[in-house]
Amino acid sequence: MKPLLTLTALAMAAATSAAADPEPRVAVTQHAGHFNGQTVNYTATVAETFLHDAKGMPTASVVTIAYVRDGVADPSKRPVLFCFNGGPGASSSPTHTQALGPMIRGDATPDDRSPAIHENPYSPLDAVDMVFIDPVGTGFSRPLPGVDPKPYYSVTGDALEVKGIIADWLKAHHREASPRYMLGESYGTTRAAAIVKNGKDLPFDGVLLVALVANVGGREMPYVSALPTMAAGAWFHQKIDRKGRTVAQVFNEALDFARTDYVTALIKGASLPAAEKHRIAVRMSSLIGLPVELIEKDDLRIEKNEYMFNLLKDKSLRTGLLDVTVTGPLLADATGGIDDPALGVTPKRPAGAPAGPPPSAAQIGPVPSPTVGAYLTGDLKFPSTDTYYGVNFTVNSLWNYESRSDDFAALAAAMRANPKLRLFWAGGYYDLTTPAYAARYTLDQEGVPASQLTANYFPGPHGVYAGEANLKRFDEAVRAFVLKALPAS
Repeated sequence: MKPLLTLTALAMAAATSAAADPEPRVAVTQHAGHFNGQTVNYTATVAETFLHDAKGMPTASVVTIAYVRDGVADPSKRPVLFCFNGGPGASSSPTHTQALGPMIRGDATPDDRSPAIHENPYSPLDAVDMVFIDPVGTGFSRPLPGVDPKPYYSVTGDALEVKGIIADWLKAHHREASPRYMLGESYGTTRAAAIVKNGKDLPFDGVLLVALVANVGGREMPYVSALPTMAAGAWFHQKIDRKGRTVAQVFNEALDFARTDYVTALIKGASLPAAEKHRIAVRMSSLIGLPVELIEKDDLRIEKNEYMFNLLKDKSLRTGLLDVTVTGPLLADATGGIDDPALGVTPKRPAGAPAGPPPSAAQIGPVPSPTVGAYLTGDLKFPSTDTYYGVNFTVNSLWNYESRSDDFAALAAAMRANPKLRLFWAGGYYDLTTPAYAARYTLDQEGVPASQLTANYFPGPHGVYAGEANLKRFDEAVRAFVLKALPAS
């Protein structure tokens, strides 16, 4: 009788859950667009899904935005791409409304003033259906009143949450047999790797990582891996002699130096002869644009803040971190992180303003994105009066990173175990938050098979798709990656 009792208990829990769930909000609208030179009819569905605790009681709601092409003869052969961003308290809005979605906005300003939503002619919707996921605490997704959201604000809890949303979507839409992919940006790259690690029952055909959050440790590699990005920034701001070189050529020249003479000098440490140290400093100066004296003073180890606060010091400016091409006033009390001018979430202060530390993540809290919210509630008819959170720094402040560093190792192991699992990686030359070489170094050291890796470098920032040329190339690269695995029709 014991199995019967267990089944009865499960049935009661399910009934309790069903009775306790609020009515989910869903909006379904029909559209037509022009992507990749094709006219595409598609259905947009903005839907709320409820999460539950071990007792079957609802704890939070997650909102997804799905775009599915109409008139597909055999949906089981059409791929689905699940997308999310990072933060970890960020909504999917950058990949959704700045990169891949059928409708996007212009380059966003920090306070969300941007051109109106318009059609994205490069969207890969002609080739792949897309589902954008806003985890708990982001977008319109919320913990329910009186519920502690912290179980969702951790590496594992978050990965299991998003994994469950993906599995539920595939089942509800009868797409379990479809080729499946997931794309994560920034912290979303850690989320994607953690989903693979915790989701052996949910296999993927491919994983796409944008601005990978690398785990580069040791005494030398943090400096080695950041040097090429510093060189790209110096090239952009014309703090070095370009000599007719492109940013890609300068980046690769700095990369070659970083992996040879530079790392060798760092390894020698205090035993490095003074003349050799000076030679290396002179070479570094010609690449990253900082004075030789400063480089020698820092024993050839240039921290990110040292670079950002000194490259344009003669102009009383600092560079950005997410995007070294962006500048802001050089302030004496700058921290280099949350006050990043490329992030744009702290109040602007002119040079010479009274000193004071920038606000903490908890003090900033949720940052609305009214443009995206208006698109979802207006164009896509989602019935919500909530504020759409583009990024929620309260989530960041509560996040439990679990002191883990093995998620990318688990992803690499999964790829070695399954030669059909492919990896797409994209990094921006101007991203000092997650430097491009740091990402590539991590993938190489974790043992990602080169034959299963598609690597992409962009002359862009953390969001590699910024600017129309990058947007076009990025969307084309995503489309090509997904279609590569499909049999010829």
